[in-house]
Amino acid sequence: MKTSTLVLRSMKKNISMYYLYFFAMIFSISLYFIFATLQNDRTVMNMVQASTNFATSFQVAGFLLISITIVFTIYATNIFIRRRSQEIGLYQLIGLSKGWVARVLILEHTLLGIGALLVGLLVGALLSRLFLVLFVTMIGLEVTFGLTFSVQALVQSLAVFTCLLAVTVVQITWTVYRSTLLQLFKANQHGDAIVKRPTIVSALLGATGLALIVLGYFLSTFMVENADDLLLFMLAVIASTIGGTYLVFRTSIGWLLSMFRQKKNGDLGLYNSLSVAPLMHRMKGNANSLTLITVLSAMTITMISLSFSLYYNTEEDTRIAMPYDFAVENMGEEAATIAEQLNDVQIGFESGQIEAVRFLGAWEEGASTVFLLLPAEQVVEAGLNVAIPNEGEAIYFNSRAVIEQTDVSLPIGVQVGDGGAEAFTVTDFKLENAMNYRFYGNQMVVNEETFEQVRGSLQEEAAVESEELVYDTFQVTDEERSDVASAIFLSNVEDDAFLTDFYSDYESARQTFGLLIFIAGILGFVFILSTGSILYFKQMTEAEQERSYYVTMRQLGFQVSDMMKGIRRKQYVVFLLPLGIGILHAAFALKVGSVLMAASMLTPILISMAVYILIYLIFMMITIQYYKKIVQDAL
Repeated sequence: MKTSTLVLRSMKKNISMYYLYFFAMIFSISLYFIFATLQNDRTVMNMVQASTNFATSFQVAGFLLISITIVFTIYATNIFIRRRSQEIGLYQLIGLSKGWVARVLILEHTLLGIGALLVGLLVGALLSRLFLVLFVTMIGLEVTFGLTFSVQALVQSLAVFTCLLAVTVVQITWTVYRSTLLQLFKANQHGDAIVKRPTIVSALLGATGLALIVLGYFLSTFMVENADDLLLFMLAVIASTIGGTYLVFRTSIGWLLSMFRQKKNGDLGLYNSLSVAPLMHRMKGNANSLTLITVLSAMTITMISLSFSLYYNTEEDTRIAMPYDFAVENMGEEAATIAEQLNDVQIGFESGQIEAVRFLGAWEEGASTVFLLLPAEQVVEAGLNVAIPNEGEAIYFNSRAVIEQTDVSLPIGVQVGDGGAEAFTVTDFKLENAMNYRFYGNQMVVNEETFEQVRGSLQEEAAVESEELVYDTFQVTDEERSDVASAIFLSNVEDDAFLTDFYSDYESARQTFGLLIFIAGILGFVFILSTGSILYFKQMTEAEQERSYYVTMRQLGFQVSDMMKGIRRKQYVVFLLPLGIGILHAAFALKVGSVLMAASMLTPILISMAVYILIYLIFMMITIQYYKKIVQDAL
């Protein structure tokens, strides 16, 4: 028989094992081609704002995608070779050389890879325009595209495929040449261990795993408060959490299951024999893959939730920082010109005028700083809904207090000058601004009486550095023409004034976070596809190994439905345990990341988690169906 005939027959025989791997490869190549197409598309690149580094972001995302795909390919190839280890051993046993065996396996994977490459490029070319439209919609651009094919993207994709193929060739060659016949015939039993009685050592290791996870969570609470040592804390949290997760899968779960069996005096019954017993035997060998899946799940959920929260809250976060569409400081003539031009083009707007005082002062028993004092009544007239404090009291407005780690312990006095008399007492705090963030000073809102008292005292004390201000504020009511209003505003202020408006800031943030969620969404989908596929391949291999047991049980008269109840219990543990721990890890990571946003993250986090869990559970259902087919075909 020719080698090519043998290869084609082998591929046909193993098609049930390869199809999900084949799909994952097609998906990865398609996405990389799409990334490369977007990276090289000049139409969008020329339209996005300069602050958004479009090409570099897609370049980094493409590199991450390649890294994920290489790890997935290595892992999947390892599972496939291990599953066919006895077949490889038989080839060598009948006298075929290791070189011949390696060539056959390499030829199989090359044909598989070329097929995935061709289909992936075709799918990528067809979907690239759809993804392009989706992307520009997310970042708020209106662009018309034609049907194009990027030669540069094709070249990049071919280069990536060559790298993947080279990695696979090296892996196959290394595995075949370094394995002995004995290792090949025992490869399927790797990781299965004779379950001994629970020991003190295993209990201590299990407890250590849990303690390390708790330590990682505990350390994560100090990351925000110790920004100078952020990298050190981050490394400690990652090491502690991953190490703890590994020990939990390596010893804690097995120890608990052993205790369960001991409690049952070894009489596990049908359902537990099909769930608890296999888990006890294989949990130690599966510790690496379950740890990897848990970490990838936590990373994916955190990445998608954070990026989606940033995108979801873009308008609200921008509005918190910029309560007025635009405002000018001591620029009465420019304000009048802006109002006149807005009227000329018939754009609806509301304007207001706020007197303010900026002065050098100090927090009670604190360092000197600059304060911006605003009268509440005028702020309300300008269109903001703020409470009017009592006389002598103030409300502190700061949308960046959490990020800047500002101490907002209340009540606290504010002194005029350095060590002067107390001017007012801050009794309330708001995580928002009362004036656009571009204007310098800690924003304090007081009532008119307090404002006049402080202004009067500042006029009398010439030694205290202060200045009187007048703000002209604008709120555009004709929102559909905000872009025109923004252009009018920007044309009337000097560039060196570093002023901006709500529309410009919102569009800039929308482009940045739209790019982020687009990339994070695609990478997250690849992550979950990889984790789900790895779990599926592992369970598929175990199902094949347990086929003889199912044959025996069916011959003894056990029904498929009864056997599936036990098998489902096992799958629930295998799939839901790493998912649950991954969600817990992600929850603590998101708690740290929540300082980036003033708006609530709850809704985007719940949506992201729900989508991830739904896709993840699909892999569990596919795996259960595979088991069911194995059990049904056992007789």
